[in-house]
Amino acid sequence: MPENLFDLSGKVALVTGANSGLGFGFARGLARAGSDVILWGRRADKNEEAAAALRAYGVRVFADVVDVSSEPAIVAGFARALDAMGRVDTVVANAGIASRVPFTDMDVATYRKLIDVNLDGAVFTLREGARHMKARAEAGDPGGSLIICGSGSIFQGVPTMAHYGIAKGALNALAKALAAELGPIGVRCNVIAPGFIETEMTFADPEVGRMIADVVAAKAPLGRAGKPADLEGAVVYLASDMAAYHTGDTLVVDGGKMSAN
Repeated sequence: MPENLFDLSGKVALVTGANSGLGFGFARGLARAGSDVILWGRRADKNEEAAAALRAYGVRVFADVVDVSSEPAIVAGFARALDAMGRVDTVVANAGIASRVPFTDMDVATYRKLIDVNLDGAVFTLREGARHMKARAEAGDPGGSLIICGSGSIFQGVPTMAHYGIAKGALNALAKALAAELGPIGVRCNVIAPGFIETEMTFADPEVGRMIADVVAAKAPLGRAGKPADLEGAVVYLASDMAAYHTGDTLVVDGGKMSAN
């Protein structure tokens, strides 16, 4: 009989910022492949709406209100997740915000607000995941996958979004450090770097969002901007045992736009 090489049944994945946009796309892909899901977001109503949609795939879902800009909230949230689900095999550090400001006008408040969520939130979420996976390995149950949501801004400058690029570039470097440090206990760390994906965040200003999507469609060989569903395959692969020898890498999912520039 044919095998489902990417079956995630029996695994548990934590996805931050998972009640909409890219995060929900990651969570949906994992649930469709059979993984149970821990869903973190800042709004209880949106969390429950997303959780109900994921449960339709027949998996367990634990939704929790966690603000990743707070390290104590992350630590407490991870403890609640373990109490509810028993283990975590995959961590997807996705939660993020975006804003535009010329670099010469950058103030501390604007910079810190974004860094607190996009960089520090990911760092401490990954740290809690790594601590759990290390403890499991020491108990004879090695393995785990840490996945970071990166960005094309790792590779290409985006005017008025230097602070965003700083966060994503730092996380790309972190992935390589974690791959080197945690590899001996079977824990992998990789980055998924999406191109322009049409979400509520990228279309917060519909006119600007549509303009950027049209530019991307004109430049990308596949002729369109991305959708959250376009990221499902990458996250399922990296969470699966088929990626057991894949670590320290950055997977670009941008419709071929960078290759065509």
